[in-house]
Amino acid sequence: MIVWLNGTHGAGKTTTSSLVQQLIPDSRVLDAEKVGETLMDIKPGLPWLDNFQHWPPWRPLVVETARHVLDYTGGTLVMPMTVLVEQYWREISSGLAHHAIPVRHFVLHADQDTLRGRIERDSVLGPSTFRLEYLEPYAEAARTWLHAEAEVIDTTHITPAEAAQQIADALKT
Repeated sequence: MIVWLNGTHGAGKTTTSSLVQQLIPDSRVLDAEKVGETLMDIKPGLPWLDNFQHWPPWRPLVVETARHVLDYTGGTLVMPMTVLVEQYWREISSGLAHHAIPVRHFVLHADQDTLRGRIERDSVLGPSTFRLEYLEPYAEAARTWLHAEAEVIDTTHITPAEAAQQIADALKT
């Protein structure tokens, strides 16, 4: 099974994913961003499209990486990754379904002011224009398709540990 943690920058995906992993026996965290980083390391580089998710190989490589890891290890993969383009989510989710891999899709949500504040005060990455630029696309995706496709966990007023516990509890049902 895959537990996909979606949401925009500042929602708490990375922190929450490691906490979810600790609550689910026989689970591992697989960050699909690493697949994108591998594509970014190709020399000479692929045509730049402002986000590695726009490269057509990224989506099937995420599916195949997850499939092969699960075939090798079994258990559960916790995958923190923002996917705001509905077509890309459809490609990934249908690819996983093709391999009979069940997916529980969660969106970690917070209001825009909270997200902005988290991004601007991030002690690890620092303030990031790149991350701030995704607030509006996230709001649009949330309004038009994303929240309807997932279980929404509002992280505005809860800790990552509380969000992780909500996810672990939801997986028991």
